[in-house]
Amino acid sequence: MLFRAPLSAVCLSLLTALPAAAQIRELSPEPGVGTTLEKGLAPFAATPDHQRRYLECMKLARSEPLKALPVAEKWKGEGGGLGARHCVAIAMFESGKYVQAANQFEAIARDMGNERPGLQAELYAQAGQGWMEAGQAENAATAQSRALELKADDPDLWIDRGLSYAAMKAWPRAISDFDHALDLRAKDVDTVVLRAAAWRNAGDARRALGDAQYALRLAPEHSEALLERGFDYLALGDRAAADRDFKKVAELVPPGSSAALRAAAGLRGELPGTAAEPPAAKGGKKG
Repeated sequence: MLFRAPLSAVCLSLLTALPAAAQIRELSPEPGVGTTLEKGLAPFAATPDHQRRYLECMKLARSEPLKALPVAEKWKGEGGGLGARHCVAIAMFESGKYVQAANQFEAIARDMGNERPGLQAELYAQAGQGWMEAGQAENAATAQSRALELKADDPDLWIDRGLSYAAMKAWPRAISDFDHALDLRAKDVDTVVLRAAAWRNAGDARRALGDAQYALRLAPEHSEALLERGFDYLALGDRAAADRDFKKVAELVPPGSSAALRAAAGLRGELPGTAAEPPAAKGGKKG
């Protein structure tokens, strides 16, 4: 996969709460193509000079994206090819130009042809995150579906599309994608919590509770799993059990953190909205 800090800042109205900003990850060298950058990421860095300029441009795009844009555009005009175009797209994403970035990622993927399906899938995944950051979940799901056609064995891609479906309130589709992710990466606590929250939003608090209980058997002090179980108990009318979980969360996480605020809301008897919010999936243990 290309970028995900914890999971990404997809839709704040989804399951329980995600970080405020996404982080783009490096392109991964394609398995079977070669382990070095120039082999695994060609044509992004097909020669030593391209490799150097690509790495320099990408570093600048992540640290100072507005400064990187004209640098990347200049390199593109000098024949920088797909490497320069990818740097432009990354700089756009990092500077908050999510729609433009998503369109760029998709265009690069299309222009690569069919020779590098793994890299194409990663580019469509980047496009998906761009669309999600732009609040366009349907476009995100379309891009992620293209990625999955090329790389169906990537659990992160299934999670990404599941989050897009959840943003669309397409809960059965979201649950199905989280199921696929768990088939590929069993016992992943964060994904189990995501599926639990999707079940709760779909109106099945008992199925949600079952997933939350399972997640806590895997990681007894996972704050997001405890929060989810608390909300499940609350939805089922067991206020005493819910309060125990919310108080436990308050002991585990820093005061004033997102998890602490949500635990406080739970103690007041407040359930997340019907469209709820996603868990801080990759960093949930301490809040």
